[in-house]
Amino acid sequence: MSKRRTRILDAEAYLLTAYDWSETSLIAHVFSKDHGIIVGVAKGAKRPYSVMRPILSHFHPLLLSWSGQGEVKTFIRAENNGFCPIQGRALMPAWYMNELLLKFLAPEDPHAGLFDVYADCLRQLAEGSNENIVLRHFEWQLLEEAGYGVEDPMPDFSEPAQNRRWRKQLRQRLDEQLERRSLKTRDVIQSLHSLAKTQV
Repeated sequence: MSKRRTRILDAEAYLLTAYDWSETSLIAHVFSKDHGIIVGVAKGAKRPYSVMRPILSHFHPLLLSWSGQGEVKTFIRAENNGFCPIQGRALMPAWYMNELLLKFLAPEDPHAGLFDVYADCLRQLAEGSNENIVLRHFEWQLLEEAGYGVEDPMPDFSEPAQNRRWRKQLRQRLDEQLERRSLKTRDVIQSLHSLAKTQV
């Protein structure tokens, strides 16, 4: 068997989550267009002078290069591939989409169409679009890609009655596939809504 290391160069990707691996490095989960969810080590990314440190940012389009044949790759280069200024109240919906991708997609299972949907939803959130419309569209497309879609044609989520109806149905379908495990971002959003109501 060949021991040649697989090397992927300049793959379109987004950082979904990252956590400390050592004093200087990170473990990162990224969503790439042609390779799906990739888990990799960004060695030295926590060092102040690291080239990767300012580039490995959530929600901004990236060009990533990595090597390795195991479950955990080694990220060898990262470059900006655009700019998507997610901020304010748009952050929680964006984190929610990231969490759904991590929960639903198997590692290294490409979903190029869903990647484009995700990128477009981030762009809409950055532009201030209605988050309820954006999230219904994303939830619908995610279920379709994961094989748990609805037989009905996609409704017009900008119509308030349709949005309310499908919000409940899509969440129920998502929860069934998640085996009723709670989503951290959804819990936070609900807590913020409850807090806002008590302050009115």
